[in-house]
Amino acid sequence: MLEVVELKKQYKNKYAVNNVNLYLEKGETVGLLGPNGAGKSTMISMISSLISPTSGDVRVYNESILKAPKKLREILGVVPQEIALYMELTARENLEFFGRIHRIPKVDLKKRIEEVLEIIGLKDREKDLVKTFSGGMKRRLNIGVALLHEPELIIMDEPTVGIDPQSRNYILETVKRLNSEKNMTVLYTSHYMEEVEYLCDRIYIMDHGEIIAAGSKEEIKCILSAEQTILIKVDLVKGEFIQQLENNPSIKNISIQEPNISIIVPKQVNILKDVFKIAEETGTVITSANVETPSLEDVFLHLTGRQLRD
Repeated sequence: MLEVVELKKQYKNKYAVNNVNLYLEKGETVGLLGPNGAGKSTMISMISSLISPTSGDVRVYNESILKAPKKLREILGVVPQEIALYMELTARENLEFFGRIHRIPKVDLKKRIEEVLEIIGLKDREKDLVKTFSGGMKRRLNIGVALLHEPELIIMDEPTVGIDPQSRNYILETVKRLNSEKNMTVLYTSHYMEEVEYLCDRIYIMDHGEIIAAGSKEEIKCILSAEQTILIKVDLVKGEFIQQLENNPSIKNISIQEPNISIIVPKQVNILKDVFKIAEETGTVITSANVETPSLEDVFLHLTGRQLRD
């Protein structure tokens, strides 16, 4: 359905996106992961025809949309990272305004607004000003705007940032439902690895403007098939303890989310003896240590050298 071919975007002497290739099949939900500054937003802007690439092509149903983006815009919905709503208008007024921009006939627009309000769970708040909404409600209305013209393809750029768990879960279930019931194709970016694991059929990992890994969740996890993750819980994370772990040549990566410390080592290495010795030398109390199969986040850290939420 959508194909990105050798896409590049250069600003002065730096490539924000460098020779990227990716595709989306009809009805797929595909995740795009990468740390801040990886080039995700620039690539989404090019796919959405908001900015022109330096070189390369974006094709929809095997037709280039760079010179004639109208066909793409008719079938594309975009949920931007920033809230794009009018705060002094009600929820219904926002939907009416954006529906007119899409030139949806008046009779059809009224029906579509009713359907969208049901999908996003805001029917009972349709007459309230958006400025009175919670962050989660604004995010849901943001999604509603993108759904008005019944797009075949929707790009969702971190749609759950800064909202409560209930709203976040509602949005995830909405994405699932749109994909399964309407066969909607979704390109989903997030800083929450568990969201991508839950939603996506395939994943692209991007860093420094390039795709550094691609495949199904299982295929990407196999990148660390020769590794194991040790999850260590301590009563207090001490700098000296971490420093000595970092100096151990067998430890490939360390991730810290106090009081948990996650380390990745080759499967054949028995690292626990060294870990407990370092803990004793540094006065660190280990409350638990578990060996786990590497997760998607472990692979991300291994590939980028950075935690996802950097």
